[in-house]
Amino acid sequence: MSQTQIDTLASLFNDAIQTLQADGTLPNDWQNNSQITRTKDLSHGDFASNIALTAAKAAKANPRQLAEKIVNALPENQDIRQVEIAGPGFINVFLNSEAKFSVLDDIFTLQERFGLSNQFDGQKVQVEFVSANPTSSLHVGHGRGAAFGMSVSNLLEAIGYDVTREYYVNDAGRQMDILATSTYLRYLELNGQQITFPVNGYQGDYVSDIAQTLKMQHGDSYVHSFADVAKDAPEDAQFEISADGEKTVVSGDKEAHIDGLIAGSKVLLGDGYELFLNAALSSILADIKDDLNDFGVSYECWFSERSIDSEIEPVLQVLDEKGYLYEKDGNIWFKSTDFGDEKDRVVRRANGQSTYFASDIAYHKNKFDRGFDKVINVWGADHHGYVPRVKAALLALGIDAERLDVVLVQFVALWRGSEKVQMSSRSGQFVTLRDLRAEVGNDAARFYYVARKPEVHIDFDLELAKSQSKDNQVYYIQYAHARVCRVLEKLQSHGLAVDDTLGLSHQDLLTAPNEDELIKLLAGYPATLLRAATGYEPHVLTNYLKELAALFHGWYDTNRILPVSVTSGETPSADELDLMQARLRLSKAVRQVLANGLGLLGLSAPSSM
Repeated sequence: MSQTQIDTLASLFNDAIQTLQADGTLPNDWQNNSQITRTKDLSHGDFASNIALTAAKAAKANPRQLAEKIVNALPENQDIRQVEIAGPGFINVFLNSEAKFSVLDDIFTLQERFGLSNQFDGQKVQVEFVSANPTSSLHVGHGRGAAFGMSVSNLLEAIGYDVTREYYVNDAGRQMDILATSTYLRYLELNGQQITFPVNGYQGDYVSDIAQTLKMQHGDSYVHSFADVAKDAPEDAQFEISADGEKTVVSGDKEAHIDGLIAGSKVLLGDGYELFLNAALSSILADIKDDLNDFGVSYECWFSERSIDSEIEPVLQVLDEKGYLYEKDGNIWFKSTDFGDEKDRVVRRANGQSTYFASDIAYHKNKFDRGFDKVINVWGADHHGYVPRVKAALLALGIDAERLDVVLVQFVALWRGSEKVQMSSRSGQFVTLRDLRAEVGNDAARFYYVARKPEVHIDFDLELAKSQSKDNQVYYIQYAHARVCRVLEKLQSHGLAVDDTLGLSHQDLLTAPNEDELIKLLAGYPATLLRAATGYEPHVLTNYLKELAALFHGWYDTNRILPVSVTSGETPSADELDLMQARLRLSKAVRQVLANGLGLLGLSAPSSM
């Protein structure tokens, strides 16, 4: 047994169950939903099954007594050394040494493909993640969605899925208008106009940079009086600041004011308005693409929101024909409460404009029309209330809502010492993902982003992420990989070489308890990978790698790989060389699995540190 150990055991237990069903011990319609797990305590064997406990009620028998019948009905298998019944009825399985070591054969045969499977071969899945508005650079919060989405995509590919990674470019709507108008106002300012920049405009330096490029390209061709732009705009918000720094609006309306400036800009610029919108969009989107690419995050599809415009009315017509739309107060509403949502939702406003939700309905229909068996949306935690309405729309369209999985990723708090860094993309005072990567590196950023469950808030400790210590988990894992590489370098410097054939023939020398634990943990990698992928839980893999690295470091520190005689310049004995080759074989297997896991998370496996 090796990678298929659990499957083989499951088959043996199924054969035993069929025998018991044939003699009437169990009903013929009993379904085997038991589990086979690797034991944590070596004294309990290599695997444990709860099959007798799950079948006892159907058999109307004591679990321990039923376990005895199951064990007696198990077919013989050369890889099983011993089977015991423990506790209330668990069945513990002990493998013989050859079966135990066979995982090392798998690792050396499959190498970077060890742990991968084709279990979901032929199934298409789309993972949409990040999809931040192209109105500013990505900040550290977006980085978590990027690392998580990419890791989940990699894991799904590892178990056979045909994965399409998608970024939904929100290149339409009010936020883009605010960005375009903010850019135009900075352009006017650069051309000598005295302006009062709106409270609700995008204030970062990047907006001025885009405006400067437009000024260089077009001079003053698009200059209009700021007074004309703002003449019909309501008063902007005016604030009163208290002694403790709290801001209170005393007059004006920032939303109405920016909308007035947008309207004024569109009227004065005419077709030229698109120039400012597209310049801002292309500049920021290019920055986002570069940032993500440098972070090791790539997409098969960048999907434009604008491209979905022509599909909005047809999908609303379908909902209308099904009787799921109605008019109230001039607005058109979707009956989302018919499908479990807390209230109905507007899809077209009284002014005739469709809502963002209407666009999202069309977009999600488009996803499934493209033939994806499953769609995964990675959204920020603030989208929690949005999930029921999207699923309601799918149900109304006759699409199985279970084919859509939404993973909500919690926010990230960045700390510098005891000071929490505040972030605001509108004001421009935020820490970008690029800044974070420059400070701690891609590996640390990606690891710590996915090392906890997505629904758990992250306090990102910059100092810990940069430290070279056991407390820095990613460093500790990568150091285990580098340590093996260093041993192989030392071996060569002493005129010795790895002899895998000799290591294989003497692997029975690996009898120390921590060596048994290492081998068992290596054998558990494929199952860990499957669990991490199907549960969309990359933290399961990070936890596994931490455990493997810690176990390896502990073993390495207490068991010499290179004999003392080698390092002291003496000639090692044959027995010493045999044990050395066996331990080198085990070390190389650990190195391979560490590299495989790190690769799926988008992290490097360094040969030196």
